[in-house]
Amino acid sequence: MAQSHTARSNWDRDEVKRDQYVGQQMNKHSRFYKNVYDVLYTINDFLMGLWFLIGSCFFYFESLKNWGVTLFVLASIQFIIRPTIRLVHDFRARNHYKEEYKSQQDLTNKEDKSR
Repeated sequence: MAQSHTARSNWDRDEVKRDQYVGQQMNKHSRFYKNVYDVLYTINDFLMGLWFLIGSCFFYFESLKNWGVTLFVLASIQFIIRPTIRLVHDFRARNHYKEEYKSQQDLTNKEDKSR
């Protein structure tokens, strides 16, 4: 039982170290790699505004009202895309850094065993 408790404690300690590593890397990542996602986010916002503007103008003309509604629906869908871009970015980055940490730990363990 004591051995099981010790293994659990070691696992918890490793988990905390991994989470700290991922957090540090995400801070660096947020400053550097985030630019691509910021561009996607900005393009999405621009298109959303454009669809609402054009859709609003279409409402002045009876023959274009259906197109206006279609553009409003398209812009509304893009409201869902906004947080999705952010979530995909965060999820992919965190998984990358968790794998990187695991690889570093595996390499360190191999080096320790070969000594």
